[in-house]
Amino acid sequence: MSAEYKIKASPKTIDTADAQARPLLEGAKAKLGFVPNMYAHMAKVPGVLSTYIHGYEFFRGQSGFTPAEQEVVLLTISRENGCEYCVSAHSMIAENVSKVPADALQALRDGKPLSDARLAALSNFTAVMLQSRGKPSTDEVQAFLKAGFEEEHILQIVLAMAVKTLSNYANHVNHPELDEAFSGHAWKA
Repeated sequence: MSAEYKIKASPKTIDTADAQARPLLEGAKAKLGFVPNMYAHMAKVPGVLSTYIHGYEFFRGQSGFTPAEQEVVLLTISRENGCEYCVSAHSMIAENVSKVPADALQALRDGKPLSDARLAALSNFTAVMLQSRGKPSTDEVQAFLKAGFEEEHILQIVLAMAVKTLSNYANHVNHPELDEAFSGHAWKA
C-alpha cells in the first residue's frame, strides 16, 4: 500500500491568508484564542473553511441537540471516517465543554456500545446514516424516533455529516498537526 497523499501547499496564517480566508481565521482566533491547524490548512481554499465554519455554527446553534448529544454525533462521524484530528479535538471538547459522561466518551472513542440508551440510539443512527449513505430503513428511523428524537434531527445529522466529512476528508489530505490544546486527547484510528 502506498503512503497517503499530502497536499503540498503550506497552511495559511492570518498574515498569509487571502482576503476571503483572513476574516475567518481572525474570527477563529478571537473565539478560540488560537487558529486550529485544521483551519490553517482548510484556508488554502477559502470555500472549504467558510463552508465548514458556517455549517458547524448552524449545527451547534440550531440542531436541537444538547451539547453532549452534538458531540456524540460529531465523534461518531469522525470515528467512522477515521479522522484522528477530529476525534482528538472533539474528545477534548466533549470532556471539557460539552460534559459528555466519561464512560460514553470512552465508548465513542473505542467504537463500543454506549450504556446511555438515548446517546446509544443517537450514535447508532448517526453511524447508520453514514454507512447507508443517507438511506436509513424505516425500522432504523423508527428506533431513532422511539428514543425521543424528532424527524428534524435526521436532517440535523445530515448537516453534521456534511460538515464533519468535509473536515475529516480535508484532514486526510492535509495531515494537520494536532494542536497542543487537543494533544491530551490524541486518538489513533
